[in-house]
Amino acid sequence: MLCRICKSKGERKKAVVYIRHHRLALCKEHFLEWFERQVQRTVKKFKMFNKNEKVLVAVSGGKDSLSLWYVLNKLGYETYGFHVSLGIKGWEYSKKSLEVCKKFSERINRPLIVFDLKKEFGYSIEEIAKGVGRKDVCSVCGTFKRYLMNRVAIKEGFKVVATGHNLDDESALLLSNTMRWEVGYLGRQYPVLPEFGGFARKVKPFCFLTEKEIVSYAILNEIKYMETGCPNAKEATSAVYKRALAMLEHEMPGTKLRFYKEFLERARPIFERELKENLELNECEVCGMPTTAPVCSVCRTLERLKGRC
Repeated sequence: MLCRICKSKGERKKAVVYIRHHRLALCKEHFLEWFERQVQRTVKKFKMFNKNEKVLVAVSGGKDSLSLWYVLNKLGYETYGFHVSLGIKGWEYSKKSLEVCKKFSERINRPLIVFDLKKEFGYSIEEIAKGVGRKDVCSVCGTFKRYLMNRVAIKEGFKVVATGHNLDDESALLLSNTMRWEVGYLGRQYPVLPEFGGFARKVKPFCFLTEKEIVSYAILNEIKYMETGCPNAKEATSAVYKRALAMLEHEMPGTKLRFYKEFLERARPIFERELKENLELNECEVCGMPTTAPVCSVCRTLERLKGRC
């Protein structure tokens, strides 16, 4: 298969990537250009950030987050990495993840901020989940990571936090929330969550790019990433929704992209109106971060854990 762009110029260059839902075959050079152009368009379309703002990129050591850090840095944005060392599976998985992030930070010559959960809170994420009787480590992990991303961003003077959530993630989340008619979550699902009441702006520049496209970008740029996912990910229900959407995508290419884009344009504004217009936020009595309760969920969890030790 020949690269479509090269072919249009009268050149015969083999394609290295075929983007099925766009029916687009591209060589290495033109795929990288296409990918970076898609990211730039998404950033500009949703007014995620500009060249004058520092961007805190949440990095786990996986392909999505490292590719995001790489492309934003290449596009000329002032980026800083942020990694949470969670202490997963006897620290072996977390140690490898941190090492990957540190080496990548050195490669692109950008700073990496590291938060060690065990050192700062006294517990690994698995110890926290087990200590409060939670079998689903992923949900506890998600709560703590969101909390820490915001806490570090505010403390270090970042107005925007970027995450590597891709189209597969967003469409699976959308299907999950639709199946349960989670009006609040549906109203808030968007590529940009603006800063307000002590929360930094959250952005998802990869929201229209598939996992396959991001893997291809990482490989072609020789980005070394953690090829094995988190050991606790098998517990996540999102995998079920991803498999369902993958089946639909195989039969009808473009399903995920249409599902997500049509939701953003047609349905999301309806759900957004259902949200409470005046969300009352308080400062957590323990840590000072924004919360709807007197004490935020992270501090409540840590207090429960300390009380059981």
